[in-house]
Amino acid sequence: MKIHAILAALLLHLGLPAAAQPQPDEAGKLIAAGMVPDEAARAAILGKLRELYGAANVVDRLEVGGVVPPPNWADNMTRLLSERLRQVHGGRLQVSGTRIALQGNVANEALRQQVVSEMATVLNPTYTIDNGLVVAGGGQGVLDKTLSNRVVEFETASARLTPAGSRILDEMAEAIKRIGTPRLQLIGHTDSAGKREANVELSLARANSVRAYLIDKGIPPASLSTSGAGPDRPLGSNDTAEGRARNRRIEFRLNG
Repeated sequence: MKIHAILAALLLHLGLPAAAQPQPDEAGKLIAAGMVPDEAARAAILGKLRELYGAANVVDRLEVGGVVPPPNWADNMTRLLSERLRQVHGGRLQVSGTRIALQGNVANEALRQQVVSEMATVLNPTYTIDNGLVVAGGGQGVLDKTLSNRVVEFETASARLTPAGSRILDEMAEAIKRIGTPRLQLIGHTDSAGKREANVELSLARANSVRAYLIDKGIPPASLSTSGAGPDRPLGSNDTAEGRARNRRIEFRLNG
């Protein structure tokens, strides 16, 4: 995991192997990684995770020191780790300072909203939460299965699609039509190489290229919105070629 600036950061893999060289016996366990300000914060976070998931199911990769936390950060983190979090499967909770991103599968739409609502209730207003939870087996599941962990490819340092990228989008267009052409957000992501500002611009340009391609394939323009996250939401380690390749991607996310 790449740590940004000097903020305290926490990354939890919920029932998945860690992105950075997982060990065979870690599959299905919760991986806690990132930087925490002191031993007290580390102990508090690990204690709460072990209470929720069982000590044998928590893998500790937390590092101590070298970061400056927001006020009462450790207390907020332990409040964030509630019983409701156990109802998220196959996902991750990523915290960088006061920014929180939660991804994973839940059983129904009501639960998808409840998990994040309860998180927001226990935190102060300085925290922002990106709700990336999806209802397993719903329309999002169709899109995720169609994409099947593949990456929509572009020419190097460009928003021009490669032939391989176009073929994937042909499949995605058909999947979007199958689920009733819902409102869909196209989110561009990059790795961390180069300047952040340029990466954010490139990620948005690539998302807009995907939007234009899907419109050409018959998806209504009003159904598609775009954003560029640049390097801010990595799936893998930017320290490896494999991780960087995973981070250069287009995310297809149902709005709602």
